[in-house]
Amino acid sequence: MTLSGNKILTGRALHPGVGTGEVLVLDQPISFWGGVDHHGVIIDVHHPQCGQSVAGRVLIMHSGRGSSSATAVLAELIRAKKAPAAMLFTECDTILVIGALVAAELYAISIPIAELSPSDYSKLPTSGCVTVSASTETLIATIS
Repeated sequence: MTLSGNKILTGRALHPGVGTGEVLVLDQPISFWGGVDHHGVIIDVHHPQCGQSVAGRVLIMHSGRGSSSATAVLAELIRAKKAPAAMLFTECDTILVIGALVAAELYAISIPIAELSPSDYSKLPTSGCVTVSASTETLIATIS
C-alpha cells in the first residue's frame, strides 16, 4: 500500500477490486445486518457514527460485527451501488468477504477488501480520499 509521501504499507487482499472514496473510520465494529440500512446509512443508534453513510466511502474498521445475514445485506448494497467503495480491516471479516464474493459472482461488481497489520492500520489517514486496488496477491492503495 502506497501512501502520499511514498510510505509503503503491506496488507493481505481478502477480495479483489479497485475502489476510490473518502475515508470513513469507524470507532467500533458494525453489523451490516440491522446496523446499516438499504441506502448505506449507519442506523445502529448505539454506534458512534450513526447517521453516517458508508456508500462510496473507503470503510476503515478493525473488524465487522455480527450476523451471517450481513453477507446478504452487503451483497444487496453492492448491487444497489450503496456499498463502501472498499473496506480495510485489521481482522479478516469472513462474513463480509463472502458478501463481496456473492456480489462479484451474481452482479459482476467487485469491491476490494483487505486486512492490514495493526501497525500499518494505525498509519492510515482519518480523512481524505483513498484509492484501494487489491488483487488476490497484493494490495496497493494511494491516499491523497
